[in-house]
Amino acid sequence: MNTTVGVIGGGQLARMMIPAAVNLGIRIRVLAENEGMSADLAAVQVGDYRDRDVVLAFADTVDVVTFDHEHVPQGILRELVARGVAVHPGPDALLFAQDKLLMRQRLSELGLPVPDWVRVENAAELGAFLAAHNSRGVVKTARGGYDGKGVRLVTHEHEADDWFAALAEDGNDGALLVEELVEFRRELAQLVARRPSGQIALWPVVETVQQGGVCAEVIAPAPQSEGRLARAAADIAVRIAEGIGATGMLAVELFETTDERILVNELAMRPHNSGHWSIEGSTTSQFEQHLRAVLDLPLGATDVRDPWTVMVNILGGPASEPLSARYPTAFEAYPAAKVHTYGKDPRPGRKVGHVTVGGDDLDLVAYQARAAAAVFQD
Repeated sequence: MNTTVGVIGGGQLARMMIPAAVNLGIRIRVLAENEGMSADLAAVQVGDYRDRDVVLAFADTVDVVTFDHEHVPQGILRELVARGVAVHPGPDALLFAQDKLLMRQRLSELGLPVPDWVRVENAAELGAFLAAHNSRGVVKTARGGYDGKGVRLVTHEHEADDWFAALAEDGNDGALLVEELVEFRRELAQLVARRPSGQIALWPVVETVQQGGVCAEVIAPAPQSEGRLARAAADIAVRIAEGIGATGMLAVELFETTDERILVNELAMRPHNSGHWSIEGSTTSQFEQHLRAVLDLPLGATDVRDPWTVMVNILGGPASEPLSARYPTAFEAYPAAKVHTYGKDPRPGRKVGHVTVGGDDLDLVAYQARAAAAVFQD
């Protein structure tokens, strides 16, 4: 194909789009925030994604613009669209991944199941919500939070005073989101891809395991998810994708509650950590599918290659040597494991790679994936 896809953001998601683009014969160009980022193999420009001139100049060199993250300002996105640039997902959809209050409002308008929530602008409003919810709630900043950042469990109205003060100082009439503390059995994620022309593809719903607010492990498909749960997760994801006009990959993070509800937690409009297993575990990976979708090409099959696939993140990595120094040990001991590293310097809690194993026996697959990932930890 004589087509160039431009990715704004030089992280590991952009990095993992590169092999898929090469296989499809698609040119890929990356606007990276800094030199030496994960996707530096395709980084043709380094600059600030918040700088209008930088982004417009980058967009002039590509046919389609897509993203490694959701943080490009709305004003810049809308100017790209006004100039006739193909932007996927578009600003109208990305708005709901950028602002959690708008996301909760839109999902509620669509009649989708979400935790009980309210917009709060001061401690008194927060206190009123807590009084109605057993003095417990989860406060979230509307913008900017990810991997556990910008999220706080509170039991008292003054436990978010510093956030309220920061909002007052910025002068933008900001507010916080507070929602019920959900009693959940486990966390799930449903991946869906949607083309601009409307075709949709779904993968099996997966179970995600969090560690310190960061995804540590994914099991695909989620154990005991067949039937009602799988249908409910798929229906929710399709209704969201169509209801907000998402294009490309959409990850819908879900709670399976102790009282048998399925609730929407978060949205991500890009490839997502919960879908990394699909590189080896599915007929079409989320990265190839994302490229197909943003180019409005027919979507690929999403069948699983093995009954079970487990993906384990490498968090932190070794303190005194590169990840590659551990390759001989990991490859010798766990030849079935597929290791992906992101070209990042090790740092406590940082996602620096992941390991995927597939097979027929979930216990064995999970053991091998966890053990192989552990080789890269001190």
